Amino acid sequence: MASLHPAAPHHLPSFIAAPGEADTLMVMISIFLVISLVVAGVLFLRLHTLPERMAHRGQKLQFEIVAVLGLLALFTHIHLFWVAALLLAMIDLPDFGGPLTRMARSLERLADRSASAEAQSSDTAAAPIAAAITEPPRDPVVVAPMPKPGDTAAQPESQAEMARA
Repeated sequence: MASLHPAAPHHLPSFIAAPGEADTLMVMISIFLVISLVVAGVLFLRLHTLPERMAHRGQKLQFEIVAVLGLLALFTHIHLFWVAALLLAMIDLPDFGGPLTRMARSLERLADRSASAEAQSSDTAAAPIAAAITEPPRDPVVVAPMPKPGDTAAQPESQAEMARA
């Protein structure tokens, strides 16, 4: 071991390395910095993808919009995009596509059903119209006036009278 300089203090701190030896403090600090940078990066990216993870449970369109806003915020450093993505991820958008799709399918089935019914009864389609034109009109229905309460003379006596009236 090398001898100490006469002007040097006799007790040196442990973090001062002797000449020609490895600097243990620098190695420990380097390892700590690398680990802390990795942890900070992971936390940053986890926080940055928070809106996407929240929107993942929702609809596909909502998830895609939130993902695009997150990428814009990441690459442009405009934090308003991230805030908008977070707010959009928190809101449950109503499902307009589902009912509209069901209506469209129902209309397609009705159109197919009416087209097949037309094909089967194309020659008999004119028969009900012709029957309606040639059928004589029915007798109009006559409604008897309602009797006043306590008026016994206007009340019919039997079912036959009620049928005639």
